[in-house]
Amino acid sequence: MILGIPKETNDRRVAFAPATLAKAVKELGVEAWVETGAGTASSFPDASFTDTAKVVSRAELLKNADIIVSINPLPESEWKLLKKDAMVISRFEPFIKPEVVGKLQDAGLRACSLDMIPRTTLAQSMDVLSSLASIAGYKAVLEAAHFLPRYFPMLITAAGSVKPSTVLVLGAGVAGLQAIATAKRLGAIVEASDTRLAAKEEVESLGGRFIMVEGASDDTSAGGYAVEQSEDFLKRQREEVQARAAKADVIITTAQVRGRKAPMLLPADTVNKMKPGSVIIDLAASTGGNCELTKDGEVIMHNGVIIVGNSDLSQDLPQDASFLFGNNVLNYMKLFVKGGEFQIDESNVIISQSFITAAVNA
Repeated sequence: MILGIPKETNDRRVAFAPATLAKAVKELGVEAWVETGAGTASSFPDASFTDTAKVVSRAELLKNADIIVSINPLPESEWKLLKKDAMVISRFEPFIKPEVVGKLQDAGLRACSLDMIPRTTLAQSMDVLSSLASIAGYKAVLEAAHFLPRYFPMLITAAGSVKPSTVLVLGAGVAGLQAIATAKRLGAIVEASDTRLAAKEEVESLGGRFIMVEGASDDTSAGGYAVEQSEDFLKRQREEVQARAAKADVIITTAQVRGRKAPMLLPADTVNKMKPGSVIIDLAASTGGNCELTKDGEVIMHNGVIIVGNSDLSQDLPQDASFLFGNNVLNYMKLFVKGGEFQIDESNVIISQSFITAAVNA
């Protein structure tokens, strides 16, 4: 059985780092093929794979691989180049793009969508969304520090004292908690808001101050996503956020609702009240953004406020992102690849939820 790792399109990451791919070969009993240049942008040159894998052209890899693992789905134009019973493992996002399931079935492919792995304790070691979100939360703070025209920490110098920056984090899931921890390590004063009351203890354990807004709909089964709230609650939350935003130097937003547009937490009139030089990092940009003015994939300035729309900041730390992503996928593949063969237990809840086409082709 050949495990194929293609080069990503417009992405610096690679699905497996060399060390993890070596483990996959040993533990899954597969042969590994890597496309030429697949790891170069992640600082993994082809030579780092040669002890473990065969480095081949893209055409060879697509034609011969039994399993293709990629961070982003292969272009649809390439599906017809794959073997008839090939398995493709990627982030297909069927909640956002439901039509992809039918297209994969029509192409005769077995498909596993990594974003559909249940976000439970049992599947924690396979959770690529949490791994990448943690990196994004960390990088969001560094990105804010890059654009902010002042220090994060308090400094007392012979030339005078510098007050610490204030960072407001909206959404205290995986990305938000990492942002809180990173901002605190840089010496900022950190406040955070989340609809889940359970997040209060986590925020405070990291040294942040939790902003309470009463009346939230709480759903502990939401799997790390925000849940849809009433308009009354969102109105009160926006009012509270507006008061905090006027004093904040940095706002990092992370709130997303699975399969729906991200909740709008920072309307234009709130941004208008922020201090010139303030920075907004919107990690929900790809699903509409938590800030009304966000433009996905762009850095803009509005009344002196810099707004960064980027939902995939983990691309900016491609080496560690590739390493963690590959580890998650390896743990996942252990469920159904053993001794170089498919052994698929369709009663396994992780498999049943993440296989978005037939687990076993007729």
